[in-house]
Parts: sequence; structure tokens; C-alpha cells
Amino acid sequence: MSGTDNRLGIWLMVATTFVFAMQDGISRHLAEVTNVYMVVMVRYWFFAAFVMALSARQAGSLWKAAATEQPFLQAFRGTLLAAEICVTVLAFTILGLVESHAVFACYPLIVAALSGPVLGEQVGWRRWAAIGVGLIGVLIILKPGFGVFSPAAIVPLVGAAMFALYGLLTRYAARKDTTATSFFWTGTTGAVVMTAVGVWFWEPMNGRDWIWMGTLCLSGAFGHWLLIKCYEVAEASAVQPFAYLQLVFVSILGVTVFNETIEANVILGAAIVVGAGTFTLIRARKAA
Repeated sequence: MSGTDNRLGIWLMVATTFVFAMQDGISRHLAEVTNVYMVVMVRYWFFAAFVMALSARQAGSLWKAAATEQPFLQAFRGTLLAAEICVTVLAFTILGLVESHAVFACYPLIVAALSGPVLGEQVGWRRWAAIGVGLIGVLIILKPGFGVFSPAAIVPLVGAAMFALYGLLTRYAARKDTTATSFFWTGTTGAVVMTAVGVWFWEPMNGRDWIWMGTLCLSGAFGHWLLIKCYEVAEASAVQPFAYLQLVFVSILGVTVFNETIEANVILGAAIVVGAGTFTLIRARKAA
């Protein structure tokens, strides 16, 4: 890769994870004072405008950005991501930021497990072993069978599975479509789907919460801009492990702002999940 600057890319990834962590905190607050569907809908309105402007600039025109030979796949991807965001924000309101993100951190393991049947990639025994270890980490976080397990704890795990499938379908779509096209369909499809759902859940908000909503929209666009710049200057395999810093930032936010507590099993389980996920990323890089 010419012009690669992995050090700059790492710092951009750190900044991205910080912005996304703040976005998750704002999402949790707004979903608690209004509802998940309205929050995600308004967020998608702004995101779709950002996506269309950026995709049109990259592709040369909006029409070129929208052109695809696989519209059903692209529409499904966009719908899946919108649904995943709803599920994840719902998890924030049920379990809190810390535990939700600790479970959600297993999504690279799910990507590795599904890359065979979805993309036809070969997954070696080392990565399968890491997936098994990561599953143990998730079970330590959830503590099933110890009298404290709640079915609601499955919510962030469902969100992680949905996000993993979205990522795999994005890689599959990239075989025929450009990044600009996939980005365009992600934003526009999500906005259409969430508008169709969210308008039925519209609730009035006070001025302060509208300021938070505006901040959420701006931070979402800024976070994606940082992420795009990160992948422009650095190798994805070099910066991806640093995406786990979002769990650290979210944990600090959850404890200091939302008075959440971090139990020993969450720390241990998250460490196992992150370690296993980092290993799968390293193995995937070597395989590539």
C-alpha cells in the first residue's frame, strides 16, 4: 500500500473509538428519555445526507453511487445494519454500556466463524480454537446458571451477530460494488427503513435533548469520517485491533456518567473475548 502510515492510522482509530463511545453514551441517554426507534430514525436522517454527499463525491454523481448489480443484497445490508443499531441501543438501556459492549466485543469471532459458510473462506484450527475461547469469555460475562442470568443479556449478543453478518455481506458485496456504492446503500436504505418504523414512535423532546440529538448526529458523521480517513492512510489489519479501545472508553463513560459498576466476571470475560478476537485478526492477516 503506497503512502501507508500505520502510526497515523492507529491514532485516527483511537479518535474514532472515542467518538463512537461518546455517541453510544448519548444514544443510551436519548433512548431512555424517548425511545430507540425515534433516536435511530433521526440519527439516520443526518447520516443518509452525509452518506449521499460523500458517496456522490467519490463516485462522481449520486446516480453512479447508487448503481449496483445486486440491489437486493445492498438493501438487505442497509436494513440489517439499521436493525442492529436498534438492538444494540436497546441493549444499552437494558444492560448498560459496559456489559453490552463487553458482549458485543465478540463480533470478530462471529465474523471468523461465519466467513466459511458466507464467503467460502477457510478457517484453520487455530482460529476455531480462538472462537471457542472467546465463547467461554462471553459465557463468563453472562454467567448463565448462576441465578443472575437474564434473557435480556442475549440482546447484545444478537446485536453482535447481526453486525458480524453485516460485515461479511459488505465484504461479499465488495466483489462487485465499490465502497462508495455500498456506503450509499447503507445510509439510504437505513434511513428509509427507520423512517417507516420510527414515525409511529415520534415523541416530543425538550430543547436540551434536541441539542443532544444534534450532537449525536454530528458525532456519527464525524466518527465515520475519522474511520474513512483511518482506512485511507493505514492497513486495516494494523489498526483493527485498536477498535477494542471503544470498550475502554465506554466503560469509563458508563462508570462515571451512568453510575454503572464493572463486576469481576465482566472484566475477566471481556479480557478473554478481546484476546481471542485480537488473535483471530492476527491470524486473518497472516492468512491474507
